[in-house]
Amino acid sequence: MAEVAVLTEALKRALKQRRLNYEHVAKELGLSQASVKRLFSKGGFTLERFEQVCALAGTTLGGLARETVRGNDVVSQLEPEQERAIMSDRKLLLMAVCVLNHLTLDDIVRGYEITKAEGIKLLLRLEKIRFLELLPENRIRLLVTHTFSWLPNGPIQQYFKARAQNEFFRARFDRENEVMLLVNGLLSAGTQSTLVSKLKRMANEFGEQHEDEKHLPLGDRRPITLLLAMRPWELDEFRELRRPKPPEPATPPRSQGVLVSRRK
Repeated sequence: MAEVAVLTEALKRALKQRRLNYEHVAKELGLSQASVKRLFSKGGFTLERFEQVCALAGTTLGGLARETVRGNDVVSQLEPEQERAIMSDRKLLLMAVCVLNHLTLDDIVRGYEITKAEGIKLLLRLEKIRFLELLPENRIRLLVTHTFSWLPNGPIQQYFKARAQNEFFRARFDRENEVMLLVNGLLSAGTQSTLVSKLKRMANEFGEQHEDEKHLPLGDRRPITLLLAMRPWELDEFRELRRPKPPEPATPPRSQGVLVSRRK
């Protein structure tokens, strides 16, 4: 039964990639949406129905099986040389960011000055560095997890620090769905660690929402950037006004113990 559940989850992902929902499946099978939802949640597919939904999703039972085997290939971060390869071409970086946002090749061609032939070549380059897998009909399978992040201080993060951070903060952050909070305080090491864990959970929740909504039409979604940062820091102007620390008191030499043995 575990294998059936894994295949069912793979089928759900294949449907999402084609932006198909339970309503589409219900129409294909001649069932109600509630019945289809029960099939996916509790099982009960006949082989014929399962293969019918596979065809709707543009895959096969064998293809789903191969996908589940390849599922262990996904990574949460790339190697530095992979990021450097992506950074070698502005359009390649654009393509990588677009597919991370679950845009299809057609979406990218419609939105940017990239031809379909050029887009396929870029996707093949990303496939060569193990960032994605290009499937039949130009479907894209990412080889990274939904919690994927660029390497800390890696080539791509350095690029965004140098080029993008001024653009990001060139705003008042007072419009709808915008916020910037700046908070200062003195905290213990334990509290700092707790806050870091909470920020990481928030980043994971952002990734999960991004994954859950990838089936929505492109017109219902817009690029959103979430920046979370925390570190011990003080303005240089403040630090320059600090009093020098007093010298550490000299540590007196330790007395050497002498063991005296008395003989009676």
